[in-house]
Amino acid sequence: MAQISDQNPENHPQEHAAPSDSTAASADVSVPGASAGIPSPLPEETEALPAHLQELTERARSYVEAASSANTRRAYASDWKHFTAWCRRQNFAPLPPDPHVVGLYITACASGTVDRGGKPASVATIERRLSSLAWNYAQRGGARLDRKDRAIATVLAGIRNKHAAPPRQKEALTPEDLIAMLETLDRKNLRGLRDRAMLLIGFAGGLRRSELTGLDLGRDQTEDGRGWIEILDKGLLVTLRGKTGWREVEIGRGSSDATCPAVALETWIRFSRIEKGPLFRRVRRQGKDVGPDRLHDQEVARLVKKAALAAGVCGDLGEADRAGKFAGHSLRAGLASSAEVEERYVQKQLGHASAEMTRKYQRRRDRFRVNLTKAAGL
Repeated sequence: MAQISDQNPENHPQEHAAPSDSTAASADVSVPGASAGIPSPLPEETEALPAHLQELTERARSYVEAASSANTRRAYASDWKHFTAWCRRQNFAPLPPDPHVVGLYITACASGTVDRGGKPASVATIERRLSSLAWNYAQRGGARLDRKDRAIATVLAGIRNKHAAPPRQKEALTPEDLIAMLETLDRKNLRGLRDRAMLLIGFAGGLRRSELTGLDLGRDQTEDGRGWIEILDKGLLVTLRGKTGWREVEIGRGSSDATCPAVALETWIRFSRIEKGPLFRRVRRQGKDVGPDRLHDQEVARLVKKAALAAGVCGDLGEADRAGKFAGHSLRAGLASSAEVEERYVQKQLGHASAEMTRKYQRRRDRFRVNLTKAAGL
């Protein structure tokens, strides 16, 4: 193993730590009953309550926040801010919910007239914003937003018919692509060691980027952790809190130390001198030391994109086209497309509730393995 250099010869973009919930709070408008950027159904005024009930109320409020992930809370706050800013410009009142106002808003989103010089929002973005509005209205009490009202439902149906398009999937990385990407990382500095471990664990575990950066070194070590990792003789056991509850992901050791996720992780832990807390953190001061802050999950997408471009993956395309093909999902899609095992094992590894969802990640699967035309006698 080469010695770790205190100097990092590369010019790296500023890495971002995962924002606290207070970051999401600043994205919300001032609305009575809003707390930490997300409205709470619990009363804000607790001074009049007995001390034991004040404590219960505060604890209940923390459970309200825990009901959704930090990413979801940021999205809810951002979408509400987007909607209310548009309402102010149009002299509309965002409260109480008015289906006609919301119908005009999603029309503006689809036509790209919400912001000056803005681009039309995709159908998926419009549907997400509509869901965010419905959630925000429900949490703020009073009347709820009726998404089945004709002023909303009919407009949304027309938007889907006119603007819906097949999803643009990110490129799936092959094992050969991943190995080439690993070769672009410097093994002599902390950032390179960390990035090797992230790429290998993200690929072999089929992890979402938030699952990867949400890992702690051990169980119950941080409040914002989404799981932890155990190093065993035969590989890594990752325990994750996902969308459907807790699940375990087994990552076996590789056939070579150079491509083994466990070896890469052990090396990163040893040289970073991390003893507890977030597993993947910012590397500060030009690679001289490791900070305490957890990496933001967007750093996974940046890492995949940068390493893929440096390795010349999809080199027959222009740089702009190549850059748009890679993201954090390229790791999950790469495992699903490359692992030559029964589909049910891939489904379990990715944490999918259905085999159909897993097939969406299998970019190079044999789509005509079952030929119903011949089976029907033609």
